Amino acid sequence: MKRESTNTMEHGSLRKRWLLLLPAVFITYSLAYVDRANFGFGAAAGLAATLHITGNQTSLLSAMFFLGYFLFQLPGVMLAKKCGIARLVFMLLIVWGVLASLTGILHQFWMLVVDRLLLGVAESFIFPAMLFLLTNWFTRAERSRANTILMLGNPVTVLWMSVITGYVIQSFGWQETFVIEGAPAILWAVVWIALVRDRPSEVWWMDPRAAGPLEDALTHEQLSVTPVGAVRKALLRGDVLLLSAQYFLWSVGVYGFILWLPTIVQQGSALSMGRTGVLSAIPYFAAVLLMLLVSYISDKTQRRVALVWPFLLVSGIAMLGSFVFAERNFTLAFICLVV
Repeated sequence: MKRESTNTMEHGSLRKRWLLLLPAVFITYSLAYVDRANFGFGAAAGLAATLHITGNQTSLLSAMFFLGYFLFQLPGVMLAKKCGIARLVFMLLIVWGVLASLTGILHQFWMLVVDRLLLGVAESFIFPAMLFLLTNWFTRAERSRANTILMLGNPVTVLWMSVITGYVIQSFGWQETFVIEGAPAILWAVVWIALVRDRPSEVWWMDPRAAGPLEDALTHEQLSVTPVGAVRKALLRGDVLLLSAQYFLWSVGVYGFILWLPTIVQQGSALSMGRTGVLSAIPYFAAVLLMLLVSYISDKTQRRVALVWPFLLVSGIAMLGSFVFAERNFTLAFICLVV
């Protein structure tokens, strides 16, 4: 009877990873996505006209974010391992909240270029740091679902943000919207540092009797992975290069989609910013449902590769279809964007 009681307590403690840690991870990544994706709404709402800059300069502001993101993501992983993930994310939440808010305050183009570059640097650490954190908390059999909860921060955030941001811009203006949507990251930093630590044995809400065996199991799993001598060696592996190329091409499509969807919808449908936001949310709602289904199938069957390429192929064809129908039929073009 005593053993059964202990097992129940341990199981309950392990469940807290899903009820406390993963929501914290999800919200943090969501906040990063808000401060990244709302730039597309600013552009659709007349950022270029207000600041008296050209369309090319607006595109450059988008690009500067990704330049900072690209240059510092790999060093970010090394820094996370050295400084500790929880403390690093705490500091970055404050930094990127401030930088995101400044996008709505700064009026000089060169200052905005610097701001967007630094915002990209601040956010570049988040995704690899979160993936690294999840490997310290979830076993291989759980990891597809755990990673999916993290990555749901992308479509879920843009889903609600698309609806809310359109109406916030309509009520307050695009500049005030950047300030309003940057502030939550600063406030959330306090909650994050109270809840999250790098390992199960370091948090106050985890039973040591559950934390110990979990860390042992994770260590044992890690020992089964063939070690790579140096970062350079890992980066030049054939499978890493192939996955990097695939992820690059996916990113080209998905970020083009995120940044330009509000403009495409508004121009194609001639709706107000509020209704543009509602319509822009539909593709992300479809994405959320499918991500949950695919992650469940992936963990259940332990198949990963076979679930990747069919969706990439369909999305590429759909993106091409949206381009073909853009000038002829907005409804068909929008259906392609949903797909």
